[in-house]
Amino acid sequence: MPTISKSPVAFAEGKILLTVDDGVGIVTFNNPEKRNAMSLQMWEGLGQALVALRDDAAVRVVVLTGAGDKAFVSGADISQFEQSRHNAEASEAYAQRSAAQRALLADFPKPTIACIRGFCLGGGLQIAMLADMRFAASDSQFGIPAARLGIAYGYDGLRNLVSLVGPSQARLLLYTGQRIDATEALRIGLIDRMMGIDGLMPATLDIARTIAGNAPLAVQAAKITIAEVLKDESRRDMAAIKRIGDACMDSEDFREGRRAFMEKRKPAFKGR
Repeated sequence: MPTISKSPVAFAEGKILLTVDDGVGIVTFNNPEKRNAMSLQMWEGLGQALVALRDDAAVRVVVLTGAGDKAFVSGADISQFEQSRHNAEASEAYAQRSAAQRALLADFPKPTIACIRGFCLGGGLQIAMLADMRFAASDSQFGIPAARLGIAYGYDGLRNLVSLVGPSQARLLLYTGQRIDATEALRIGLIDRMMGIDGLMPATLDIARTIAGNAPLAVQAAKITIAEVLKDESRRDMAAIKRIGDACMDSEDFREGRRAFMEKRKPAFKGR
């Protein structure tokens, strides 16, 4: 595993960059010449970066962002379509090659935040929807141009979209292929906060550091429980909720939290 520090660690020949600062891991999609469009190589690099962050105990929160001021991720790299997605069989093979990375992000055990500026389209919107929270600059644009390209947007992406905005708004976005601005995205629930351009990253990092300063097991319990709430009742793992709840109550961090409260000081949580 690469050593992670404030100096960027590069994956996918530098098109995925990883830094860690004060308990916050930052993954940057670094393909600004193509508005950070995702190639298969970048999907593989994203997976490698996420594994490194998952396995680093010092990292408590992950922020995803795009290089430059034009895009978070503008979608898939269409220049690869003729070779990699030219028919149903090739498209299925393409999807399978990125499936593991999408699953890794969807099931990531630590909180994730998408910090969005500029274009967030297609596969880029799918990445953002897989994050726990989405914060966007006021100049951001969102959309799913699948109908304009003659392709079908996958089940996982649509499930997340419908969960966030409801079926009617999902239909409007999919049927028209039109883009919406950040104000509309906030109104329909696609993003959680809209911020000024200059304040976006500082505010996102401030929230990330606040989360990182809380008890990791308690944050994990919230993440696990919310994920189970969103499942059909027949598929909910109540035992998992019980296990993480018990782990919190028996943890050193719970004892530290009580002591810190009584002593009127900031707690020093260790995640155990």
